[in-house]
Amino acid sequence: MSDYKSKLGGLADRLKKEEPKMPIQEVSPVKDKVVEKEPEGQLNVWIPKTLLKKMKTYGVNQEKSQKDITILALEKYLSE
Repeated sequence: MSDYKSKLGGLADRLKKEEPKMPIQEVSPVKDKVVEKEPEGQLNVWIPKTLLKKMKTYGVNQEKSQKDITILALEKYLSE
């Protein structure tokens, strides 16, 4: 048991005296890409509940938001 304590005592002294040999890493912030977005306006509409339910189900399955679905639908409709 005394041998164990002497080894631990020696280790503590060595750790205090020796400088760490690992280089210190420099941290720099990640630069965000600036993406210009088109200005947005608000649109509030009342639609049938069945259509809203279909849109929500489609959004979950396709991993799209209701906003994205509405924008895609309006762009497609207005391009015709």
